[in-house]
Amino acid sequence: MDTTADDPTRLPPSPGEARVALDGATLDVDTLVRIADADTHPEPAPEALERAHRSWRTAGRLAAAGRLYGRGTGVGAHRSIAVDPGDEAEHGLRLLRSHAGGAGELLPARQARALLAVRANQLLAGGSGIHPAFVTALTDALRLGVHPAISEYGGVGTGDLTALAQTGLTLIGERPWCCEPVRELPAPVTLGPGDALALLSSNALALGQAALAAHALGTLLRATHAVAALSLAAVSGSLEAYAAPVHALRPYPGAAHAAAEIRRLLADTAPAARRIQDPFGFRAFPQVHGCALDASRALRRIIEVEINCPSENPLLDAEAGTAHHHGGFFAAPLGLALDGLNLAVLQTAQLSTARLAALGRPDLTALPAFLAAGPASSSGTMILEYTANSALAELRWSAAPASAGHAVLSHGLEEAASFAGQAARQALRAADAYATVLACELVSAVRALRLRPGAPRPPALAAAAAVLPVGTDDRPLTADVAAASELLPVLAGL
Repeated sequence: MDTTADDPTRLPPSPGEARVALDGATLDVDTLVRIADADTHPEPAPEALERAHRSWRTAGRLAAAGRLYGRGTGVGAHRSIAVDPGDEAEHGLRLLRSHAGGAGELLPARQARALLAVRANQLLAGGSGIHPAFVTALTDALRLGVHPAISEYGGVGTGDLTALAQTGLTLIGERPWCCEPVRELPAPVTLGPGDALALLSSNALALGQAALAAHALGTLLRATHAVAALSLAAVSGSLEAYAAPVHALRPYPGAAHAAAEIRRLLADTAPAARRIQDPFGFRAFPQVHGCALDASRALRRIIEVEINCPSENPLLDAEAGTAHHHGGFFAAPLGLALDGLNLAVLQTAQLSTARLAALGRPDLTALPAFLAAGPASSSGTMILEYTANSALAELRWSAAPASAGHAVLSHGLEEAASFAGQAARQALRAADAYATVLACELVSAVRALRLRPGAPRPPALAAAAAVLPVGTDDRPLTADVAAASELLPVLAGL
């Protein structure tokens, strides 16, 4: 289930006929992912576009009455340096050019598209003072299937300055669009006074990446219920650890949901328990996996707040006719939520590797060691433990809290950073690694159930058995793991 391997200049799938209105208030993670994958394209809602117009007119009035940060002044350590009123437009152009200093690999198309969708929706929330033509250009790019070339490195969680500067230069025609030959490109936008900083004041890239990661990890966390249920059935584990009364007494929503899913998926097929207590990989599953479910929900809530509200500095209030200089661009809520989910996914992945090891133990399954067939020296699924633990090591690296980072920038004026973008990239890598861990467990669980005559046949087994190879001879299992990985979204829907 690859979430990052993508040709960064590849044209996304041709947009379908489905359309979604961006109104600056109701965009959710699932819709954002559909836009990023070009399964739908957005159009600005008329009332939201009018809100952006009011914000732009307010910016003009405030700028005429006095200086606004980044429009009548420099930025960062140059915040007290005045900009000549006749130089405001050129100042904005210099701002975009000087801040477009990202480096590293170009981002995949779907990540760039996610940035465009997030930024368009935020601008439609009002508060930026940008000319509405920029909103239209952002949505036109999504509709036409083109995206800016965006470098991987540049943001530290206090606004994705380099990514949005590269986007801005593309919107005004100074940088080319990434695309295959198309019949039409967005018309270049004229950069006006104040437009540059208004575009830059956002964590749109980190939010887009976080949404893609949250969606992928959410799918995998749902699939985990089916995989864990198959493993529990394969070792004739006890359902006592999943009993509703147990979780009613410790009312954590995630744990209760995880336990209920296992009960549902094994309804009428649960075997008689062989042991009075199972290993932690089975017995502690609701408690550990429940934390990941709770962390996933918390992250989605934060993403959906951030993509539907203005974060610009200064923030313009069109109703009151005022401007507020603030720190809303500091992405601490997002970074901490991503770190929390990455840690929680590591915990539940560790239980997956524990269940995988259990599936190879004859004392737990009453089957040959490593589910091997043929001579006693056969290795069977032994190597899958190594593969899963290799992926687990990647998860462990991804769980190192990015929020623990520190930076002092711009002559000491900006003496902290959230590193939310780094946490988002770690979450994308975690999704890939966790899919591999789960796939290894799934291959072994299905093999174990096939080897046991009269074994229970949970519904998830039928879906998996229809896809996974049948043979138990010693052979390369790479294709088995790949097929199991592709199957995970199907199991998530059961």
